[in-house]
Amino acid sequence: MRVCVIGAGCSGITAIKNLLQAGVKDVVCYEQNHEIGGNWLYSPQESHSSVCETTHIISSKTLSEYIDYPMPDDYPDYPSHDQLLRYFQSYARHFGLYDYIQFNTKVSKVEKIAGERWRVSLAEGSSEEFDYLFIANGHHNVPRHPDLPGQFSGQYLHSHHYKTAAPFKDQKVLVIGAGNSGCDCAVEISRVASKVGISVRRAQYIVPKFFLGKPTDTFNKDMLWVPKPLAAWLRKLSLRIQVGKYSEYGLPDPDYPVIGAHPTINSELLYKIRHGKVHPRSVITKIEGKNITFSNGLSEEYDVIVAATGYKISTPFFTPDFINYEEADRVPLWLRMFHPQHPSLVFIGLFQPQGAIWPASDLQAKLAANYVMGRWKMPKNIAELAEKDSDKINKDFIPAKRHTIEVHFHEFVHALQKQIPADAPTTLKPALSTIEA
Repeated sequence: MRVCVIGAGCSGITAIKNLLQAGVKDVVCYEQNHEIGGNWLYSPQESHSSVCETTHIISSKTLSEYIDYPMPDDYPDYPSHDQLLRYFQSYARHFGLYDYIQFNTKVSKVEKIAGERWRVSLAEGSSEEFDYLFIANGHHNVPRHPDLPGQFSGQYLHSHHYKTAAPFKDQKVLVIGAGNSGCDCAVEISRVASKVGISVRRAQYIVPKFFLGKPTDTFNKDMLWVPKPLAAWLRKLSLRIQVGKYSEYGLPDPDYPVIGAHPTINSELLYKIRHGKVHPRSVITKIEGKNITFSNGLSEEYDVIVAATGYKISTPFFTPDFINYEEADRVPLWLRMFHPQHPSLVFIGLFQPQGAIWPASDLQAKLAANYVMGRWKMPKNIAELAEKDSDKINKDFIPAKRHTIEVHFHEFVHALQKQIPADAPTTLKPALSTIEA
């Protein structure tokens, strides 16, 4: 079998590794950048990358590792973006994955051809044909912009293009959005700006990174065996003990379960609010020049707007009438990877976990690779299963574009593990020329 992998980010490289481990010999990965890492390949200029100068992961080290490749012992609980990139590079060298990646190679078009096969056309003009197509191009590269009620005459940028706080020294900056990117931007910019506001449309749980001296996600893992109603109550209680009511910080109080939305993991925002460095603001109702009016009637002047309003799911190599999830309210894929109409197409990493992506991408890739090799058979009722997956997402999470591919990490991992065939190979020899001392 000949398999194409699009993208050499954290999901793409584990797709290559698992294909080789399963016994697939002919694997080709196309990567538009000069190195692996995807979003974690930091650049100080505007680029594909969505990490900024100070980015650290928001899932803890032990719950963010690939299945069979632990992070170094000297890494902190929450590694930085450069540490994470070194980890990905070490993984790729260890398993000899670089030999299968064509860098600086952009896929311009993908077409399905006869026999459930795929024609992949490259930007430089050539094309290749494959038996299977693994898509691992990520979902944090096409910004979703807000509809602003008026014309803003100051500087506007999406958080995707935010790299460092330095350009905003002595500026008045409004951040739109209280997700992870929005809170990170507000905290960092508040160190140099003359004023920072954060406009919050919907109540959001702001969860500290540590609880009882341990990373918060490890605490959540320990509650997997607790009855769900009790676990939900304990999560709310623990947050109330740690931070009190969000309304005491000028933020709206959530009226949904803690895990009913993608969590914002941040230990600094509430501190900055109570120290007068970040100012909570409600929804924007009017913009006139640099003057911004909020739903509570307050009007203020700002020099800069940073829109931390998420991303669209982009598959630019497909024609819009083939597959297009950019504005979708449902993404009916079984296990977030298998498409009902295209059995030789697999998505790797097209999910938003309440935790790290790459350990679950590792399991997706393991299942898909063994599917290619015939050790696992796709269920006949794949369309029904895909719809049930989307129904569960609609039930578990509050309605929002960012939740169309949301999953509960441990539950999702367990569902994938149940599908891994018993005879799936479990080891891949390290590349002899690249074994690190």
